[in-house]
Amino acid sequence: MNTPVFPDDLRKRIEAAVQAYSQKKGIRHFWRTPLLATSAVNDRFNVLPRIAAEDHALPRDLLDTARSVVVFFVPFSKEPANENHPGENPSRSWGLAYEATNRLIGHLCEVLQQELENRGYRAALTPATHNFDPEKLMARWSHKHLGYLAGLGRFGVNAQFITPAGCAGRMGSLVTDADLGDSPLVNAEELCLHKNGQKCLVCLDRCPVGAVSVSGIDRKRCWERLKENIAHVDALVGLKSSTHVCGKCQVLVPCSLKDPTGNSD
Repeated sequence: MNTPVFPDDLRKRIEAAVQAYSQKKGIRHFWRTPLLATSAVNDRFNVLPRIAAEDHALPRDLLDTARSVVVFFVPFSKEPANENHPGENPSRSWGLAYEATNRLIGHLCEVLQQELENRGYRAALTPATHNFDPEKLMARWSHKHLGYLAGLGRFGVNAQFITPAGCAGRMGSLVTDADLGDSPLVNAEELCLHKNGQKCLVCLDRCPVGAVSVSGIDRKRCWERLKENIAHVDALVGLKSSTHVCGKCQVLVPCSLKDPTGNSD
């Protein structure tokens, strides 16, 4: 018999998991308190092939009995963000935070899956990163777009995902046949200052290759820069070949570590 489960149960579970994970020997603590939102699986997700990749998967492609999508955001602490600010190349700590957070997200997904299974439900997981088409540079399972539909945050001009805890961080998601309903953290239409008619566009100036503009992001130019960084930046020597990082448009901008509009308060 299934045991009832609620969004707050899952939020508390990953909060405790992040705290416990960061206390393990040899693990540097890069994170603040994670955020989580849930959404009922319904027609709202049918828009994904239009707003994301044309071949974007739908929740029931992962789990045919899916009733809910769970999306979470693990925000970085100030330290890696501040350390990544100087210069045009990413800092080593930013690369290390990227790698460590991908591992953490995999762990959190497993924690949530186990929690749901212990209560009698099924859950299906996807990778934290690199599930995208290398030609189109679009993910077939976009955590950001799922987070948008679930009300976890909103997109900035820089195509980064702004949450109540900012945009500097990483995301994960899963689907489950538990009926969790909707638990949005953001109901405002926009959290980006520029999109709210206020003066900003700091992220445009922060991009070292001019990939960010008011009309969006040049994905190819950004991707080429990420590949160049891991191949040639001394600070990233020894990191995984899949550690494609820059982060300049995410650090020391108004939306780095908070919602600059206050609309999600």
